[in-house]
Amino acid sequence: MSYQNILEEIEDHILTITINRPKKLNALNRETIQELHEAFKAAKTNDEVKVVIITGSGEKAFVAGADISEFADYSPKEGKRLAADGQEKLFNYVANFPKPVIAAVNGFALGGGLELAMAAHFRIASDNAKMGLPEVSLGVIPGYGGTQRLPQLVGKGRAMEMIMTAGMIDANQALQYNLVNHVVELDDLHDFVAKIAGKIMKNSTVAVSEAIRAINANYEDGVNGFEVEINAFGRSFGTDDFKEGTSAFLNKRKADFPGK
Repeated sequence: MSYQNILEEIEDHILTITINRPKKLNALNRETIQELHEAFKAAKTNDEVKVVIITGSGEKAFVAGADISEFADYSPKEGKRLAADGQEKLFNYVANFPKPVIAAVNGFALGGGLELAMAAHFRIASDNAKMGLPEVSLGVIPGYGGTQRLPQLVGKGRAMEMIMTAGMIDANQALQYNLVNHVVELDDLHDFVAKIAGKIMKNSTVAVSEAIRAINANYEDGVNGFEVEINAFGRSFGTDDFKEGTSAFLNKRKADFPGK
């Protein structure tokens, strides 16, 4: 499929989605959010794709925020719809995606950009990365899950400080806060993320997908995450991947998972 604002590349079962609006520092507008939704939707049913990496074009920005010019004159009703649609189409969609999603954060990840990175299953940052949720400096609050996911990752106190001050933290602070898993030099970012993706792909894709769902269940109100885990664990025994994994272990060989 042809896109105006994003680029796609599949190599060794890794789909890299690059937000490509360099003149706008890859800011998210409605069209880009829709294109990202379409790309993830297609990847969901593409058996060639086992891991998704999301990043921004250039060296300056992952995503520098939302495109403010699009909603500066919105009414309260329009603002609410903007947040609801964005969360459904992209941010919650990514968070609950059945295949691993890794954010390769290169440069600025601000506002909606940090919210997109936080929706990914985990984050790896370049050493020039800067992150923050500056929405209150515009008279609004984070609307794409920022007030929910940031406290889950860094704790309530740090999230309160980051959001209320509208300040930025650098890559090393983000690592200290557990907002990112690793910090690497910018030139090494893609290879480092691809290496981790390669480690993931050695394992059962079925089991990894179930693990994503079980982990996410812990953060859903009214959902018993332990119950989700127990049920998923039981289902694993009926998969071809379980048969292959246990057979390989018992016979002291590397598993060749069929992904079923």
